[in-house]
Amino acid sequence: MKLIVIGAHQRRDDVEPLAIALPAGPLFLSAVEIAADQPLGDRDLLLRVAKIRGQLLDRATFVAIRYGFTAGNAIEAAVKCAAQIERWMRLLDEHREHVEMTLKVAATSAQPRPDRRGFTSGAEYLKALHAATHGVTIDDAFRAAVESRITPLTVEHRWIPRDEKSVEYVALIERSRIDDMRAAGEALKRECPHVAFLLSGPWPLEVFADADRE
Repeated sequence: MKLIVIGAHQRRDDVEPLAIALPAGPLFLSAVEIAADQPLGDRDLLLRVAKIRGQLLDRATFVAIRYGFTAGNAIEAAVKCAAQIERWMRLLDEHREHVEMTLKVAATSAQPRPDRRGFTSGAEYLKALHAATHGVTIDDAFRAAVESRITPLTVEHRWIPRDEKSVEYVALIERSRIDDMRAAGEALKRECPHVAFLLSGPWPLEVFADADRE
């Protein structure tokens, strides 16, 4: 058997009985147990973990751990997470009443994806891919509408180029403002019907828990 670790939580009762609670210093890791040979890409498993993530978030905000993080037992899971525990504690103390929501926007000027065969090194290819991703733009009026309607609802927000065809607006909001965010999304549809976008969430702390973005 092996464990898929889902997230980091402040309290054991934020986790049980929806998932297994693994002690990790003062925090608890949520996990599900699966057969050692079960493929992580199995569709039923993905749906199962996604459902549990949603149920856990309904209880309390947690720090999401990227899908695919596995451990053989509770001790191994705690050891693998040890370097992050202090930072996760601070995040959960600060953002326990916050959740993330994302607004993915289709680019108005999608960049061509670089052809890997045209580069002699992986580093040069990644540099070109980064340039293509960060070269995308979205409708100026739509961006202004997002800043006007949605930004005032947020605690923090970030515009993030996701790929060569889209940009994502990630918002950190109070749990009490989820319905307000959805209403703002409906208003954006009416105001900017020419722009393709998807508002989704709520999600646990993920973008705002990413150490590389601090």
